[in-house]
Amino acid sequence: MNRVLRFALLGNPVGHSASPAMHRAAFRALGVSHFYDPIACPDQNSLANAMTALRRGYLAGANVTVPWKRAALALADEVDPSAETAGAANVLVRTPASKVRALNTDVPALVDELRELGARSTSAVVIGAGGAGAAAVAACRALGVRVIAMTTRSWVSTEAVYENQVAEGFRAQGVLTVPWPEFDPDRSNSHVSSAFRLQWHDLAASADIVVQATSAGLGGTEGAHGVAALVPWSDMPAHAVALDVMYGPRETPFMAMARQAGLKSADGLGMLARQGALSLSAWLGVEAPLEVMRQAAVRYLRAGAPGA
Repeated sequence: MNRVLRFALLGNPVGHSASPAMHRAAFRALGVSHFYDPIACPDQNSLANAMTALRRGYLAGANVTVPWKRAALALADEVDPSAETAGAANVLVRTPASKVRALNTDVPALVDELRELGARSTSAVVIGAGGAGAAAVAACRALGVRVIAMTTRSWVSTEAVYENQVAEGFRAQGVLTVPWPEFDPDRSNSHVSSAFRLQWHDLAASADIVVQATSAGLGGTEGAHGVAALVPWSDMPAHAVALDVMYGPRETPFMAMARQAGLKSADGLGMLARQGALSLSAWLGVEAPLEVMRQAAVRYLRAGAPGA
């Protein structure tokens, strides 16, 4: 551990993230001089270039954030079972053979967060079908949740859902894929779609767990209010728990509505710290200072970092 190593956060955008502050604090606590920097990847070619840098040893490891968690999995040379199960990768490790190995630490981090909230394991609804949504589904499966429903903004109609390969992949896992419940007659006039929108309300109203897994509100609140309004908060059971994968210096609209409904809830800060600690352990083979990382993220946000 005497050699100075470089690590990175790959995604777009990355300027909002608390990950650099969190990992730098962990390195200081461990007494090492490693670097951790955000690298903006505006397209898949730039992501591929960053992964080439990892193979060549310019980077020793990386985290992956929106929107490239699925793409990173596809571009990796080796896939850990954790990433294969989740269908997405948030951690990349350079192997001794100069290969890129993809892992997923979002899932165990999310499992721990939901357990800490006291989540029951009968039913769940997930908003968002990207990498975070995939992790949410895998976490719910790990908790023994029997019924999982999912929706995302691009599923504008029943037809769109059943023609979508991502949705098909989730259905193969037993997930109920439901059209986006915000009715827009200009986007779909299907009576079946309308029926499914009613089904979303019923599924969400009876859910034990609701996870906001979109990037709505990243860098601001635009779009976040509409996503939060999809949840029938007043109809949900008192024991339901809500988790927003987004985090920031201010309370997200999703969190605010959950609190107003009297539900136990959490934003993504705890999940961020947990997945980051697991990432660091995968890179360095040591136990990560979880609480140091959590507090560093909190300080970063309190200092006025950009975010939701």
